[in-house]
This record gives sequence, structure tokens and C-alpha cells, in this order.
Amino acid sequence: MMRSLWSAASGMKAQQTNTDVIANNLANVNTVGFKTSKAEFKTLLYQTVQQRAARSAVDPESDPVNVTTRPVPAQAGLGTRVSSTTTHFTQGSLEDSDLTSSFAIEGQGFFQIRGADGKNYYTRSGDFSWSLGTDKQAMLTTQEGYPVLDSKGKEIKLPANVSGEDATYDTSGNVMGYTDAEGKFVSLNQRIGVYQFRNPAGLRSVSNNRFQETDASGEAMNEENNNNLRQSKVHQNYLEMSNVNVADEMVNLIVAQRAYEMNSKAIQATDDMLGQANQLRR
Repeated sequence: MMRSLWSAASGMKAQQTNTDVIANNLANVNTVGFKTSKAEFKTLLYQTVQQRAARSAVDPESDPVNVTTRPVPAQAGLGTRVSSTTTHFTQGSLEDSDLTSSFAIEGQGFFQIRGADGKNYYTRSGDFSWSLGTDKQAMLTTQEGYPVLDSKGKEIKLPANVSGEDATYDTSGNVMGYTDAEGKFVSLNQRIGVYQFRNPAGLRSVSNNRFQETDASGEAMNEENNNNLRQSKVHQNYLEMSNVNVADEMVNLIVAQRAYEMNSKAIQATDDMLGQANQLRR
């Protein structure tokens, strides 16, 4: 009976983590570029109650009672645990934005940004802004001020005294150019960096809706230099919203709550059985 106590307790712990993941998904239902996560489970060790036995030398017809044929062993599980939290990178809906610094990716790509530690991070959130540097050049940055990188790994900057409102882009993320003071269109040779991964689920989630490259995800592949990749589309004046389905998350929350209750009932039943065993009298 002690096995049932610890098995049910492990189930309660696992469902608590599952509820935390679901709650985080619901909390980010309006977060731009957020990707939903799901808790995955696996069983713990098994304890062998009865070993598998081969057929005995006893003749089953002459002595059927002593036949010890047990081709299938008897094992009792010791509970469950959370094995991983998988992020699902399905496409979110695109919503229009009034800002020219807003970008949305249609496809499997990620924007590349440079963090305060000098490392490169990746995000699906294109809620960017134009920041004016000391050189009076408009630079495309995140809301926290981290620079967005182009396909060459460099900061995206416009010429001095050129506003980001005047720049235009195509669906490949190319900076087409800007209109100067005389009304002439000046072309530029820049492209917003879009990268893909062989295993996006292997990316490590960090704060501010960013992801970090890991050995499991593989190295970032530049769409500009890799013709084998299906090219993503970059839409200006649009934002990709989260892919959280509220109805599905609410159903998952109810299932997690019921599983938690069933495990607690198993603990109560085991406690009642132990109590009855302690009250036995000769």
C-alpha cells in the first residue's frame, strides 16, 4: 500500500506542473509571438512483484496444480513524472498594426536579435521600434532596446537623418529603401535576418519571448544562404499573435484538475486501508 501512496503523490506533483504550464499559456494569450507549451509525461521505475517463470517439468495433465508456467511477469508501477515541456511553433494569427516597425513572419523563421550579453537570441515577436542612436541613425530594436540583426549579422540602421517611417520593405524582409527630402526613392542593400532550425522544439526559452540556440535545436540556418529551406515571408505593419487556443487550454485545465483529484482520492483510499489494518484486533 505504500507504493500506492508514493505513486499517487508523484501524480499530484506532475499534474501541478501541468497546471502551471497551462496557466502560463493562458496568461500569454495576448503576448505577441508567444508559442504554447505542453507538459509531457513518462512513467517511473517498475517494481517486480512476481518474476517470469518458464514451464516446469511437471506434466500439466497429470499434475495441473503444480504447473508454474508464468510467461508474463507481475510488475507494479511507481508513478509518473514530467519528462519535458514541449513548445509548439504553429503559426499564430496575423493582425495589422499602425507602426512601420511592426513585422510578422509567415513561415518557420525567427528574427535574430543581440542581447545585452553579446549573444544572439531568436524570437517570433516582431513588435520592434526605431531607436535613434548617438550617430543620429535610426536603428531597428526590440522594445527593450536590443538591436535586430540583418542577414549578415549586423545592426539594421538607416542613413543619418532618415526616419524609420520612410523605409519600406518587401515580403522577404529586404529594406527596399527610403524617400529622401527631394522625394526621390533611394534603394538600400539590407535584409532583416530570418533564421530556421532543424528542431525548433529544442530551443531554450528565455525571458522576453526569446529563444536560445542549443545542441538539440541545431545551428541557426540563414534563409538567405540556404536555398534548401522553404523561405518565410516577412510582413510589415503586421504582428503575429500567440497561437494559444483558449478552448483547448481550458479543457486541458479541467483534465489536469480531475487527474489531480483522482490521485488525491487514491491517497485517501490508501490511508483508509492502512487505518483499518492498524485497527485489527485478534
